[in-house]
Amino acid sequence: MAQDILIRPDGTAADWTIPQDWDAYTAEDHATWDTLFDRQARLLPGRVTPEFIDGLDMLRLSKPGIPDFDELSERLMKATGWQVVAVPGLVPDDVFFDHLANRRFVSGNFIRRPDQLDYLQEPDVFHDVFGHVPLLAHPVFADYMQAYGEGGRRAAQAGVIEKLARLYWYTVEFGLVRSEGGLKLYGAGIVSSYTESVFALDDPSPNRIGFDLRRLMRTKYRIDDFQQNYFVIDSFEDLLDQTLNTDFGPLYAELEGQEDIEIEAILPTDQVYTRGTQRYAREQAA
Repeated sequence: MAQDILIRPDGTAADWTIPQDWDAYTAEDHATWDTLFDRQARLLPGRVTPEFIDGLDMLRLSKPGIPDFDELSERLMKATGWQVVAVPGLVPDDVFFDHLANRRFVSGNFIRRPDQLDYLQEPDVFHDVFGHVPLLAHPVFADYMQAYGEGGRRAAQAGVIEKLARLYWYTVEFGLVRSEGGLKLYGAGIVSSYTESVFALDDPSPNRIGFDLRRLMRTKYRIDDFQQNYFVIDSFEDLLDQTLNTDFGPLYAELEGQEDIEIEAILPTDQVYTRGTQRYAREQAA
């Protein structure tokens, strides 16, 4: 979100969708998906929120090969009224928000090369489908994503997308959730990444801070490496409740007059689960 101006490629519909063209995937493409899926499926149990595992099972994502979006959408539609649509890559903010508001999740239809297993700058079908779609089978999280899309359309009209983008980043992409067994992963950027699935829970470097909407929307983030902050929600129900019952108009006005919070900062008002050493970030900057 908050991208540079994007030009709609030839061959895309007005809403930027394209055919998935499932038959065009090569044996290597499917093998890459299977490799990525297998190592995450072995790593995530005990680390990821149980609702994610439930979604994998309900949507039959363990079936070998890249999922067919038509089949996937049929199962997802029955569960929560969502569907998955293919796009050529990143899409403009207004297009993205409109799809979410109408319970459509956009996914790139391409997959990374075998030599890119651990990092890809632009989200591919594995990040989008494996990372995001399982939780769309959970009714509360599915409602949160629709509410976010509706809020995004309002934010775009008000010219305040940057603040709302931080909410998406620190929840949908890189969120943690509290559970009786400790902190669990749910953000798609974490659960689709082998290395960050370990870093986010085990490494002493990052801060792990209780979710606070105002604080989060003032906090900078990084897009090129592991996160220095992870925000911890109490539950998906609470996340949805805060999203639906916050009047974002006055909140944006309030935030407009406040300085951004640096990524690594810990505030006196923070609920701190882990005060990180920030060693990893310092080493990468050296």
